[in-house]
Amino acid sequence: MWSQIYDPFNNVWLSTMAAAIPVIVMLAALAFFHIKAHIAALMGLVAALVVAIWGFTMPANIAVSSALYGAAYGLFPIGWIILNVIFLYQLTDRKGQFTILRESIAGISSDRRLQLLLIAFSFGAFFEGAGGFGTPVAVTGAMLIGLGFAPLAASGLSLIANTAPVAYGALGTPIIALAAVTGLDMLELSGMVGRQLPLFSLIVPFWLIWAFCGLRGMLAIWPAILVAGLAFAIPQFLISNFHGPWLVDVGAAVCSMVCLTIFLRLWQPKEIWTSASGSFDASDAPPTSDGGGHGYSRKEVMNAWTPWLILSVIVLLWGIPEWKKYLDSISLIKVEWANLHLLVQKMPPVAAAPKIEEAIFKLNWLSATGTGIFIASVVSALLMGYRVREMLAVYWDTIKLLRYSLLTIAAMLALGYSTRYSGVDSTLGLAFANTGVLYPFFGTLLGWLGVALTGSDTASNVLFGGLQRTSAEQLGLSPVLMAAANSSGGVMGKMVDAQSIVVASTATKWYGHEGEILRYVFFHSIALATLVGLLVTLQAYVHPFTLLVK
Repeated sequence: MWSQIYDPFNNVWLSTMAAAIPVIVMLAALAFFHIKAHIAALMGLVAALVVAIWGFTMPANIAVSSALYGAAYGLFPIGWIILNVIFLYQLTDRKGQFTILRESIAGISSDRRLQLLLIAFSFGAFFEGAGGFGTPVAVTGAMLIGLGFAPLAASGLSLIANTAPVAYGALGTPIIALAAVTGLDMLELSGMVGRQLPLFSLIVPFWLIWAFCGLRGMLAIWPAILVAGLAFAIPQFLISNFHGPWLVDVGAAVCSMVCLTIFLRLWQPKEIWTSASGSFDASDAPPTSDGGGHGYSRKEVMNAWTPWLILSVIVLLWGIPEWKKYLDSISLIKVEWANLHLLVQKMPPVAAAPKIEEAIFKLNWLSATGTGIFIASVVSALLMGYRVREMLAVYWDTIKLLRYSLLTIAAMLALGYSTRYSGVDSTLGLAFANTGVLYPFFGTLLGWLGVALTGSDTASNVLFGGLQRTSAEQLGLSPVLMAAANSSGGVMGKMVDAQSIVVASTATKWYGHEGEILRYVFFHSIALATLVGLLVTLQAYVHPFTLLVK
């Protein structure tokens, strides 16, 4: 049994700087030295193991085992999701179905700003609510590339759009996990997050279009942005506060898509921006302000949308707790990870009392979201007329296409798990927790850091949820407020976590440019996280915002 040490150098500053080394190495390699993502991830992993073993005195065998445990999780379920989403995209693309789907969306409006709003924000939120774990970025990134968006824009804008829905992703999994680790009431947490994020569900679509085409381009379509944002934010508030976390994103996303589509049948901007570069060229403007049609029959359009409708239905089905429980009952394999399970002890003040950490790899091969996507892909392939041999050929090509991306994801998760089990991430968390009266602000940024490191709002809530409650109670703050702030702040870290960036670069076939994507989204991530932190600070101290805290 090894107990975590959070100040190994008996100096908070030195220990915090040592804990930050793995993250700095990886991000610097990506953003400034333009090193390929899989190599940068491996460099960060090596740094994390060195810091854990020689800095934080973690036994070498446990440290290496924790990295292998993270790598396994990176390949399954995360890599499994990405592999099968791109497989479906490849199937539809080779049959020309994706072209029809792309042009049918252009038929609603040929304005690139409105297409971006419909796909990246509204449609992406549905996939976040139904599946999460990289699915929305993979789907929307591929769709935007198909519509002619530049790889950097398609990647970065998909990441910016996939923020506000994250706290309720995968049918409320982050909130459910947060309630489990904190012991706080799940419905109270759901409601508290639902009194923080709707404001940003209104802000993010405006921010998204501004990031794409600037202030002038954004103001020209503000009515459509407002419709999309309000149609998402209002159901998000109502469902989260009066029902629970399970169907928040799904319900809000469907409402947003329907309302926006109906609105665009009645209204189009005076200037139609058909350039995917984010600028207006008068020569590109069509003579009419409608979508211009697409030239395909209704049957052709329905056939093109069918694979994605099948995917939506199956992903939603796979997210239903009762269905997942049934599938797990007949297929789940649990493996107690050697040299790690029950060998690491989390210590106060990170935990209220010494807590032994489990390390059980759950091979839920049948209930995994990726398996549902695979089934949807196979069914869709058969409907499109593929033979089994052709499907296998496409799948093999997809594996070859994603080989470096899957290696990167495995290395990123290996880094995240090694920092988690070594206590390195908790050292960074404690640095935030020592900010006193400013804790509501910095505690929110702690959630951002957790997602930036782990790639998951669920993982961040598991990692720092208990610390948020303990710190809040010590400072006389509402533990529900600060636990919820961890999740709300975390959603803005989703766009800069290495896993999401790799998914975006893979979906847009822009391999090796992960550093450019990171630089593109970093300001947006920090700025939005800061705004969430300011809102939480107001809720903690300033009337009438305090009325939102129960």
